[in-house]
Amino acid sequence: MDKLYLEDIEEIIAHRYDNGADYWTTEDRKLLKGAPFTTLESPMYLLELGVSPQDAILTETAELIFSTWREDGRFKTSPSGGLYPCHTALALRNLCVLGYAEDQRLLKTFDYFISTQQEDGGWKCNKYSFGRGPETEYSTPMTTLTVLDAFRYSPFAKNQAVIHPAIEFLLTHWRLKKPISPCHYGIGTLFMQTEYPFRGYNLFYYLYVLSFYPYAKRDERFLEALHQFETKLVEGKVIVERVVPKLGKMNFCKKGQASQLATKRYQEILTNLA
Repeated sequence: MDKLYLEDIEEIIAHRYDNGADYWTTEDRKLLKGAPFTTLESPMYLLELGVSPQDAILTETAELIFSTWREDGRFKTSPSGGLYPCHTALALRNLCVLGYAEDQRLLKTFDYFISTQQEDGGWKCNKYSFGRGPETEYSTPMTTLTVLDAFRYSPFAKNQAVIHPAIEFLLTHWRLKKPISPCHYGIGTLFMQTEYPFRGYNLFYYLYVLSFYPYAKRDERFLEALHQFETKLVEGKVIVERVVPKLGKMNFCKKGQASQLATKRYQEILTNLA
C-alpha cells in the first residue's frame, strides 16, 4: 500500500472518537453525526484506500450499523430522528460494500425498497424541508442512486421490473435537469463538478453506479453524461473539482489535483462499458 494512503488511513481512524463514542458515532448511536467523519461515511473512505472489509475496525463498524436495523428492514440511524429512506439506503449500500449483501437482515431491507418503489420508478424521501409543490411529487434522485448502488451487489440486481424503472427515472432526470423531490436535487453546476470520494448526487457517482447496469450503459442519455464527464479529464486522469473541506487535503482526494484512486473508478466505468 502507498505510504501516502497509509497517512490518509491513519487520519481517518484518528477521528473515530470525535463524536463521543467509538467508530465515529455518538454515545446514543447517531450514525450520521459529525460529517464527513461519520459511521456511515468513514468506512467507505477506508475501503477506497484499500483497507480490507475483514479488518476489525470495519467488521465492528458493520456490527454497529446492524445494531440500528429494524424488523421491517429499515435502519434507525438516529435514536431521536425519523426513519428516512435515504438513511436506510446509505446503511444498506455500506453494508453491501462491506460484504453483507446476502445477510438475511439485508434481504428484508431489499424487500422494503421493492415494496416502496414509487410510480415514477424511484424512491422518495419523506422529509419536506422546502415545503410542498409540483417538484416534490418526484422521487429523490440521490436516494434512488444509492439504492441502485446497493442493488448491484444483491440477488435482485437482475429484477428488471424493479431496476429498469429506477434507471429510467435517473436517466430522465439527466434531460429534465430541474430540482426535484422533497430534497430539491437538480442537475446544475454543483452536480457537474467532479466530486470524489463519492458523497452526494454528482455526475461522477451517477455514471459510476449506472455503468453496472446494461439497461443504462447503452442509453444515449448515459453516453451524453459520460461525454460531459470525459471533457474534464486531463491525460485520462480524473481531477478532483469538489471535495468536502475536511477531506480536501488528504492525499487520495486533493482538490484541484489528479487522483489515482478516482481515476481507478473511472477506469472501472470503462471496464463496465466494454
